[in-house]
Amino acid sequence: MRCPSCEHEEDRVVDSRSSRGGRATRRRRECLACGHRYTTYERIEEEPLLVQKRPGGTETYDRGKLIASIRVACAKRPVSNAQIEALVNGVEEELEAEDTREIESVHLGEMVMRRLRSLDQVAYVRFASVYRNFQDTTEFMEEVRELVRRAGYNVAGQADLFGPAEEE
Repeated sequence: MRCPSCEHEEDRVVDSRSSRGGRATRRRRECLACGHRYTTYERIEEEPLLVQKRPGGTETYDRGKLIASIRVACAKRPVSNAQIEALVNGVEEELEAEDTREIESVHLGEMVMRRLRSLDQVAYVRFASVYRNFQDTTEFMEEVRELVRRAGYNVAGQADLFGPAEEE
């Protein structure tokens, strides 16, 4: 391993630990020439997971792209990077359990939304609005109604936000 600071090829491992849900090993290294410390990751090289896109075609699953889309949905919300990482780890563990090398983007999005719904409902609605490509406010409101219904709120008499009051 070359030091990113001085390009020297000799280092020592200062610390090793399991990372990414046991799918990788994180190593802290120290350059023997300049003393610079840096982190490396070791993981098993696997056959890539392919995502079948809606309009057709496939692309290689990209963890970074998934994390970035979830971060956009969680912007200015009380959701930490650790929670986002844990959410993506959960999705990846579920994908591994399915033991498939191809997944439809629809299924992947549903897996993310199911986890976001319990993590942060605003982030969930944001993600769903992009993922499901809402065309108007009616579709958006239907999703919010369903979210409220699932949360068990009594919306009877709440005409201001949810339209006409519902009878029980």
